Amino acid sequence: MSVTRTSVAVLSASALLLAGCGSDSSDGSDGSVGGVVDAVKPGKSKLKTDGDEVIQDADGSGAEVSQRFFDSSDTVVVAAKERDQQLKAAALAVKLGAPMLTRVDGTDAAVDAEIERLGAKRVINVPGDDAEIGSTEPVASAEKSGDVAAIAAVDPGNPRDLEMPPVFATALSSRASVATARAAGADVQVLAAADPRATSQSMRDVTEQDALALGRQWGSTDNFRERAALAGNGELPGGGGLVFPGRRMVALYGHPYGPDLGVLGEQDPAASVELAKKFAAEYQPLDDQPIVPAFEVIASVASEFPGDDGNFSNETPAEDLVPYVDAIVNAGGYAVIDLQPGQGNFLQQAKLYEDLLKRPNVGLALDAEWKLNPGEAPLSRIGSASAAEINEVADWLAALVRDNHLPQKAMVLHQFNSSMFPDRENIVTGQPELAWVLHADGHGTPELKFETWNVLREGLDPNFFMAWKNFFDEDSPMFTPQQTYADVNPRPWFVSYQ
Repeated sequence: MSVTRTSVAVLSASALLLAGCGSDSSDGSDGSVGGVVDAVKPGKSKLKTDGDEVIQDADGSGAEVSQRFFDSSDTVVVAAKERDQQLKAAALAVKLGAPMLTRVDGTDAAVDAEIERLGAKRVINVPGDDAEIGSTEPVASAEKSGDVAAIAAVDPGNPRDLEMPPVFATALSSRASVATARAAGADVQVLAAADPRATSQSMRDVTEQDALALGRQWGSTDNFRERAALAGNGELPGGGGLVFPGRRMVALYGHPYGPDLGVLGEQDPAASVELAKKFAAEYQPLDDQPIVPAFEVIASVASEFPGDDGNFSNETPAEDLVPYVDAIVNAGGYAVIDLQPGQGNFLQQAKLYEDLLKRPNVGLALDAEWKLNPGEAPLSRIGSASAAEINEVADWLAALVRDNHLPQKAMVLHQFNSSMFPDRENIVTGQPELAWVLHADGHGTPELKFETWNVLREGLDPNFFMAWKNFFDEDSPMFTPQQTYADVNPRPWFVSYQ
């Protein structure tokens, strides 16, 4: 597994003072709106926050979330660990305005301690014989992956007169945590990624006020705050500030000088945009997310000749790439600058295109096939790059994003053979400024392409998003959009055409 720059830390005991709400009566008379609260207007209080915060809920019992939202409660709903019992308990907790706890393995002591802290006079165990259980329908969710979203969509039956901050969750948040936040009156946004930049709405919310996040998948509070600070750097085509998820891309690959290196060079920039939009439109009916047209523009081209600088790579002047970058970005698309360094250096070449990479909708791709050692000629072997070489480029690109207040950038690695990144496990991922993409760009029969795809995914750092390439001439046959999305598993986030 790759080392990551993000760390997961349990919040310390010196975390924020709790503030909460009662649970049974609409006037709050049986439970205190206690801890530290901010006065908003007469008769209304606000849950106290001191910056963005992750409520870890490390054991999945929901006890830590109950502590954060409730100072006391006459009623508490306690579920057994089975999914159906949790869905029943969630519906009951949200209806009553009571915290929900779950007795998952090893949490009995924590659950019992939280019941005592709440001072609950009524403990509804699910399953159990309380009459309220039989009259409550469980939260309706067909698939386990949709449980959290279904709970978040339930209308509280006993909402509190308490102003709540935005609350973020993902499908990995515990059912109890989301039910408790919802019972307290919070609007819970279930995001596709544990990052406040996941949607346009979450970006606006986290830049305008403090926000809470439910579950250890969000990492530490410091990590959450670091990502929240980037939410003001602007959105990407299709909405939100993350490259993936939130959209997929369909790209034309090639070089502006001509068709020999790919379809991108077969027409002028305007015609290339129309072709990319045509391909993207063919994919759009197959996906609920926006399909964004893209260009992957080869900037430095591996050469059989050493050239004036002796590095067997021809660096295209940046001004020759500008018309293509402008064309796709102005059309609402995305551009990726691709490097084939020969005996050159990835970082040195990337810096040649710094002005282009300072643009918000431009990412970077490194093609290790054409990375050679001193004394090696192109095509003498499949090229390779070390993790150290990739890491220095990633450090530079992440700093470029931070220093220039840019949205997250795609960081694409091309690979079709294990030898291309011999120590791939040492590539450092997890930077909030970068979206790591592994582009499987092998060609041939479907069987060969799938074999390559599966090998590349073995031991792959989960921070990588997978990408796929369709070749017009070298594939036999080339996949249709329907086959690309139906047969390639997992579904690729980035599809390019060469």
